Amino acid sequence: QVQLVESGGGLVQPGGSLRLSCAASGRIFSIYTMGWYRQAPGMQRELVAAITSLGRTNYADSVKGRFTISRDNAKNTVYLQMNSLKPEDTAVYYCNADLIVTMTSPVLNYWGQGTQVTVSS
Repeated sequence: QVQLVESGGGLVQPGGSLRLSCAASGRIFSIYTMGWYRQAPGMQRELVAAITSLGRTNYADSVKGRFTISRDNAKNTVYLQMNSLKPEDTAVYYCNADLIVTMTSPVLNYWGQGTQVTVSS
């Protein structure tokens, strides 16, 4: 079984920083795109940032210039460095990955359990 385990969430004051990590484990042959999504109360889940296996990145307009996504392919881990945090960044942040478990298997999509980020004074 494949698992995505997030860590690094918490409470931070406006203007502060947090770094989220997500480690994928289990039977994994190769991971393609990894990404971070977030969902605030009463809102739909939205893409925050994504990164391909070759390092190409994509960001939501609301986080450009403040958040940075990166990954360590050797560790099957993706990171989200969040700077200049705002109250509107408050949400549950979810890790997501497209991967294959064998050379011939179809691409499967997995989600982590989520980690709470709260930006408040």
